[in-house]
Amino acid sequence: MKTFGVQDIKKELQHLDKGQLTELCLRLVRHKKENKELAAYLLFEADNERAFIESLEAESGFMFSQLPSNNHLLAKSLRKILRVLNKYIKFTGSKEMEIELMINFCRNYIQYVDRRTSSYKPLRLILTRQLDKIRKAIDKLHEDLQYDYSQDYNATVNEAEEKLKWLNRNDYLL
Repeated sequence: MKTFGVQDIKKELQHLDKGQLTELCLRLVRHKKENKELAAYLLFEADNERAFIESLEAESGFMFSQLPSNNHLLAKSLRKILRVLNKYIKFTGSKEMEIELMINFCRNYIQYVDRRTSSYKPLRLILTRQLDKIRKAIDKLHEDLQYDYSQDYNATVNEAEEKLKWLNRNDYLL
């Protein structure tokens, strides 16, 4: 079966009437949960991004408060939180939202992850990878936004160094 590109599909969609387009969208939504979530975001949440970010931060904060104490289960739970956040970041396609949510994730990590687990390397890697990811995302922004977000990011790195003895802030500061 031949796979068509986005441009081909776009041209074909322009020839459909409103009823056919609605039916096509509903059919797509029925097949995958992620399609349904994306459609729900675009229809109900996309117009108020600030409220959406706040609801995601609250949801991730709740998930952090429910973290288990076992190192292995803790790492799995943190990866699950990241999967949820990354899915919604992908839906929005906004670098600003990505940075805000990842900084919030790092702050929650610093607050909720037990400092005694610092010898467990997978837990340390989760935080350090997110810090690297934030730095790369900040570099892609406009200069004015880079300054604003780099202030928040550097404050988060400083807080992390105070509470996590294994983190060297000089490796991560912008």
